[in-house]
Amino acid sequence: MSVLKLGIPKGSLQDATVDLLARAGWKVTLSSRSYVPAIDDAEIDCLLVRAQEMARYVESGALEAGITGHDWVVETNADVVELAELVYAKQRLARVKWVLAVPEDSAIRSPHDLEGKTIATEVVRITEKYLAGHGVKARVEFSWGATEVKVPQLADAIVEVTETGSSLRANRLRILDTVLESSTVFIMNRKAAEDPAKRQKAENLVLMLQGAIAAATRVGLMLNVRRQDLSAVLAVLPALKNPTISALSDPEWVAVNTIIEEAVVRQILPKLKAAKAQGIVEYPLNKIVL
Repeated sequence: MSVLKLGIPKGSLQDATVDLLARAGWKVTLSSRSYVPAIDDAEIDCLLVRAQEMARYVESGALEAGITGHDWVVETNADVVELAELVYAKQRLARVKWVLAVPEDSAIRSPHDLEGKTIATEVVRITEKYLAGHGVKARVEFSWGATEVKVPQLADAIVEVTETGSSLRANRLRILDTVLESSTVFIMNRKAAEDPAKRQKAENLVLMLQGAIAAATRVGLMLNVRRQDLSAVLAVLPALKNPTISALSDPEWVAVNTIIEEAVVRQILPKLKAAKAQGIVEYPLNKIVL
């Protein structure tokens, strides 16, 4: 039996990843004293690894696959296969940005004003490449964390990751530019990716993870409507593709089944009722495979 050695990101992505795996169908059990999580799949062995280190362990073959950020693949310059993008982060289903930020009252207004200045960041290579692209020479210092507090006493600017920008605003920092946009990615070791069994296992896992992500913000709707009112009901529904319409025992009525964004349900349900839909049922979704 082929077993896939999978790295699960330890740290900020850990809880979100374990939750996503659960919604995709894999139960991962963590122990506070172990870096080897249990998983209810005999074809997968797991190891907790920091996202910052994941890509180089996958490149070396110590791990055959892993979940990490595209930013860390770029930062470590790892030669791995990015099998798929998984758009989720610590707080929400979204990409993150590494941004160049300075204090609100700083005189620095553009990247060119950083000439000869000091920048603190965890992504030194990415920042140096960004500065080189702007023809700017500055000192880039590695930051072990709490980067926001290093300006202005310890650095003139920072390059920091953000999902919403709230932490930067709370620390009275102003964003100058986006250095890199990143998302979570599923990566594979190149040799492992050439193994048909391991590649298939990884692709199946990715399919289910992407299905769980797609379903996270959507719900299903079922309703009944008279045929004569069907066009009015369909005009209200923003379907994923086209709603499924099924005949009922009464030839004058049909059942409509569709998928919509959960955020719009509260606006749509009253409109469906006004369009003479009946028996409206909203139900949660586990996965959507497109």
